[in-house]
Amino acid sequence: MSSGFPIPVSVLTGFLGAGKTTLLNRLLKDPELADTAVIINEFGEVAIDHLLVEQASDGIIQLSDGCLCCTVRGDLVDTLADLVDRLQTGRIAKLARVVVETTGLADPAPVLQSIMAHPALLQAFRLDGVITLVDAVNGEATLDSHVEALKQAAVADRIVLTKTDLAEAAGIEALRARLRQINPGAVVLDVNQPGTGAAALFNCGLYDPRTKSADVRRWLGEEAAHDQDHCHDQDHHHDHDHHHHGGDHGHDHHHEHRHDARVRSHSLVHEGPVPFSSIEMFLDLLRSTHGEKLLRMKGVIELAEDPSRPLVIHGVQKILHPPARLPAWPDGQRGTRLVLITLDMPDDYIHRLFAAFTNKPSIDTPDRAALESNPLAIAGL
Repeated sequence: MSSGFPIPVSVLTGFLGAGKTTLLNRLLKDPELADTAVIINEFGEVAIDHLLVEQASDGIIQLSDGCLCCTVRGDLVDTLADLVDRLQTGRIAKLARVVVETTGLADPAPVLQSIMAHPALLQAFRLDGVITLVDAVNGEATLDSHVEALKQAAVADRIVLTKTDLAEAAGIEALRARLRQINPGAVVLDVNQPGTGAAALFNCGLYDPRTKSADVRRWLGEEAAHDQDHCHDQDHHHDHDHHHHGGDHGHDHHHEHRHDARVRSHSLVHEGPVPFSSIEMFLDLLRSTHGEKLLRMKGVIELAEDPSRPLVIHGVQKILHPPARLPAWPDGQRGTRLVLITLDMPDDYIHRLFAAFTNKPSIDTPDRAALESNPLAIAGL
């Protein structure tokens, strides 16, 4: 592979009419997105501004600033593999980033899994982040009516509010509060405010190009979550499992949002090193018993076998990206920190399972055979 690999991939999602077309056309004029490939789902509503087009061949549109646009005609994996082939054979001079636009009705998880799980693509691409657009005028009604919209908001690293110039201020603030309940770790931006260019929307990964270093707090969404009033105890130094979800925080306007409580954001923190076998079994059992309910997972782990080099994990549903090791702790804060976003996960399941593997005194640590034979019983279900 050339030195340009792995190429960061961003997934741009949002419900029908959320404004993906407008944002994409604006971003493609941003100098920071030169040498970007935009993959457009053939059922999507995106129409690239024709003034930008220079030439088109083989389904690839060459834009005047070096960007590429192509339509997914078959499988997304095939399209990504074709881009790699074009890069390696010189038909594309440079590819700095890929943006995948999903259809408005799509559950983003299969797109994320295509990027994270295919053996041929693992060396070439890495998931940078998920950008979800939410219409400020119709967002509340869309979240109420469509669980897909709820998933799109729940898995996002960045949430962009659109059409804020057409909505009332009180409605926008209510929508912001609701989105913070659904996904406390996401940064919420306004498309009509300064600071929503490429720099704010991309580079969501562990590596922060601005500081030229790994930034764990930023990647895990801890900074965004810490800003929320209901996350004031995020930094308590003990094992904990916070549940953030709509419907039980004393705000009347949340009571009608019956779907919101289905989504939970869990923050698991454990001081001290953990054996790799314990983490491996925790993840295996979690994915095998409730993998379809695990929307997204990020974590930094202090391993007992080598505490000086943190293990980084990143997963979508049952798919876990191959764990990576950092050369050193970037922020000086050791221990294990996991952030999981779930849909319809049984109450307290993750907390009890995690406690069983981190030797929390209040729960007897089971042996491996017992866990493998009946993980649900171990979790108290």
